[in-house]
Amino acid sequence: MTKRETAICTVDDPVIRVDGLRLFYGESEALKGITMGIPRKQVTALIGPSGCGKSTLLRCFNRMNDLVDGVRITGGIRIDADEITDPALDVIELRRRVGMVFQKSNPFPKSIYENVVYGLRIAGVSKRTALDEAVEKSLRGAGLWEEAKDRLHESALGLSGGQMQRLCIARAIAVNPEVILMDEPCSALDPRSTARVEELIGELRKDYSIVIVTHNMQQASRVSDYTAFLYVGELVEYAPTTELFTAPLVKQTEDYITGRFG
Repeated sequence: MTKRETAICTVDDPVIRVDGLRLFYGESEALKGITMGIPRKQVTALIGPSGCGKSTLLRCFNRMNDLVDGVRITGGIRIDADEITDPALDVIELRRRVGMVFQKSNPFPKSIYENVVYGLRIAGVSKRTALDEAVEKSLRGAGLWEEAKDRLHESALGLSGGQMQRLCIARAIAVNPEVILMDEPCSALDPRSTARVEELIGELRKDYSIVIVTHNMQQASRVSDYTAFLYVGELVEYAPTTELFTAPLVKQTEDYITGRFG
């Protein structure tokens, strides 16, 4: 088989380093030797057609794939100095450091307040003043404070879809993670809510390293600093977003972003 043409940029001082990552579902190889760096306090978009490995790669960064039977991983993933594929790693602590926002908003059937402090309570924080401060700070960070401050003790399930997704972002940042993973966070939202979440991503990049999976190439070009194009489990091209969208180095990338396939 001919090796696919690739063009992978180097990232100085990445928060995440991926080295020769391979992931298998049983005998099927879903990720094929991914090597890349995720830049610190910037937004990295993962794009590519359905089934290319975007979400699988994203879920490697907080070990969510551990929950799938028959998964086997080789290669390495380091967050700063820590090898996160180490079986001895504290996965709960990893998921505090690496928060996740899912495709479908998934608030707990609890109050808005209890949704935000959920991770803090698990971590043993019980002081009311600390929880109150975290709720306001996180809801402000997620752009939801003004809409929610008078209904903190009402059910989170009474929020709109866009508000629920911002609540899930607030829940993720309440534990002060280093990295936030977003798996198609706008796919179930209307255009107005999508614009609000995209604006929020721009604000959050000041404090967090963000990795977003999106099918929407216009969204990737709007919100990200770096973009990675994956195809059938391989990293084909990885570059600063403006370069990848305006002057891709690999023809397959150009074909995908111009709509010739995918």
